[in-house]
Amino acid sequence: MKKLSILDVVAKSGVSLATVSKVLNNAPTVRESNRQKVLQAIKELDYRPNSAARSLARGSTGVIGLMLVTLQDTVFDGIVQSVNEYLEDQGYFLALSVYNPEKYDSEHILFQEDRVDGIIVLSPLNEKHYVSELRKKGIPFVIIDNHIEQTKALTVNVDNFKGGYEATKHLLELGHTLIGHLTGPEHFLSVRQRKQGFERALKEAGVQPLILTHTRFGIRNGFEVARQWISSGQIPTAVFAGDDGLAFGLMEALKSEGYRIPEDISIIGYDDQGFANEIHPRLTTIRQPMEEMGKQAARQLLNLIRGSKHNSSILLQPDLIVRESTTRPNVPR
Repeated sequence: MKKLSILDVVAKSGVSLATVSKVLNNAPTVRESNRQKVLQAIKELDYRPNSAARSLARGSTGVIGLMLVTLQDTVFDGIVQSVNEYLEDQGYFLALSVYNPEKYDSEHILFQEDRVDGIIVLSPLNEKHYVSELRKKGIPFVIIDNHIEQTKALTVNVDNFKGGYEATKHLLELGHTLIGHLTGPEHFLSVRQRKQGFERALKEAGVQPLILTHTRFGIRNGFEVARQWISSGQIPTAVFAGDDGLAFGLMEALKSEGYRIPEDISIIGYDDQGFANEIHPRLTTIRQPMEEMGKQAARQLLNLIRGSKHNSSILLQPDLIVRESTTRPNVPR
């Protein structure tokens, strides 16, 4: 008796291979009429797919996995949307997985060879473990915003050194010399590179940083650090914050103590999160090209899957977005 395959379901249902794959993988983006055709064909054929049998006839599942640590980030959201749009144009379905950075699971569902054709890993904290596991299983992968220097993995990154440099240069060109830097944990490569850019710009200008503080990312942490600075009496005329959340927290704390932004203190952030253009004053920041990051990562991964031997990591350029939170220093201090 001939063993049934997914191609039999395709022929019986009259829909595409990609559509059958999406139905088998419980994708929510399939039209209900097509879903019913596939389900009816499966019933009539008595087709019983196991995880291996879900692979498409061309040796693929038609599914790309994307792992990330949070959905509550508009830059990550923009990257995911860009990846999804590119993959849809190429006939692939995107499977998202929000993972716990405190827990590494080598048996993660996306790490099973017959589940996905490839994986995009977005800003992984367990990067070393993920790279080892994916290579061991032979799953093609691309990392966006990696954190290991000199990695041999295929990556898509933004030039964070240049971003930190341009942010600081902007403050210097406005005439600031009492400049602080508030940034995140140093285990992030992006944090280290932004700090290096900050330090390079100051060194070229012959300026010493007034204050430099590391903390965890988040609005509340920016707020608390600003309160500490105020208590210590170390108040710069300008601050480069390592991300927009920290910048917003700084602004709120300083305004609550009567400081005017930007008249008394200029603040520049990093990322261009969705709220950056909505708060008052609107935040000057360094924009990450999230749409291009997603597109390039998806393109690189599909090239890998299709057997391309000419793949190289990509370094994209950030943009300085000048708004209302930075200006010339009010008076020399």
